[in-house]
Amino acid sequence: MWFDSWSDLLRVVAVGTAAYVVLVVVLRLSGKRTLAKLNVFDLVVTVALGSTLATILLSADVAWAEGAVAFLVLVLLQMLVSWSTSHGGPGRSLVTARPTTVLRDGVLDEAAMTDQRLTAAEIRQAVRGTGAGGFDQVARVVLETDGTLSVITVGKLGDRSALEPEDR
Repeated sequence: MWFDSWSDLLRVVAVGTAAYVVLVVVLRLSGKRTLAKLNVFDLVVTVALGSTLATILLSADVAWAEGAVAFLVLVLLQMLVSWSTSHGGPGRSLVTARPTTVLRDGVLDEAAMTDQRLTAAEIRQAVRGTGAGGFDQVARVVLETDGTLSVITVGKLGDRSALEPEDR
């Protein structure tokens, strides 16, 4: 239970090191988008990569080459989905959520907050984080596709072109 053999430990070190190197190389070659803030699909790929790495490390039934191919397949699928969604593919709405305005012109949108499971306290925290002291100083708070809250103060509203998708 605590120790089987030195050869098993050596296998974990050797295969683990090789798998780690392959994972880092594949992620670096795939570009920054693979490691960007996570949407649902990115989270699934990240969890799958971690699970694959753990399986390669701990299961003698999985060869290092199989694990390396699994890494490559997951990253290539992630790149394919990223490419298709960035080019306006029909699957975009399945993979990427739309931004949601939860505060407009200083007024909380209770329905949007309920739909997105946000509390007023979370929105107040985001507003405070920008240095604004009250909702009256805020033009919009937008829940972004990656789960972050963007706060646009009245003084930074500009021509509103950054708000167009959710204002339509």
